[in-house]
Amino acid sequence: MNGNHPPSNPDPDPRRTAGLTRGGGVPPGETPPAESGTGTGTGPYRPLERGWARGPLALVIVLALLVALFFLAYGIVLAL
Repeated sequence: MNGNHPPSNPDPDPRRTAGLTRGGGVPPGETPPAESGTGTGTGPYRPLERGWARGPLALVIVLALLVALFFLAYGIVLAL
């Protein structure tokens, strides 16, 4: 921090700050309206799809079966 600047005051001075009324309030129309376009209902409607697609689900099942068969074969080889 540079020593040439005095510490900043978080409370604005109504005599020097435009848009503030006596007591620190803001007159109507001085601030923009609240943001209303951030809800979940924004954008075009797309119906929800249920579950996984068949391709990725089949791939996961095949991969799980291959891993299970590998460990089963590995256990049998170790037992012999």
